[in-house]
Amino acid sequence: MVTEAPDVRLRRIYDDPVDDDGIRVLVDRRWPRGVSKARAELDEWCAEVAPSDALRKWYGHAPERFEEFAARYRHELEDPERAAALRHLQLMTSHDRLTLLTATKQVEISQAAILAQILRATPTRV
Repeated sequence: MVTEAPDVRLRRIYDDPVDDDGIRVLVDRRWPRGVSKARAELDEWCAEVAPSDALRKWYGHAPERFEEFAARYRHELEDPERAAALRHLQLMTSHDRLTLLTATKQVEISQAAILAQILRATPTRV
């Protein structure tokens, strides 16, 4: 049985959906301002996997805090509810491309980037 890295992409929820997005999942705790549910074209909103409000507010998307944010967020992902949500995302990667969506302007230093890194490191069986 061959294993391969899951196909996980990152995009902003404000970007128009594209045909090859695969499964589209919003991974923010709060619904993004100015985006209708119809325009988002989501397959799922997985708020349970998002960082806590306290961690999100502490971080404030300050680039100099990203490394510490990543460590704290990975620790939060050990919480049973968040761990279950992460396993759910891992299952999705075995079926199709997974596009993680977030409202943040700097996707590369967001929780979505950390989730993508974790998901890509968990090979799927083919």
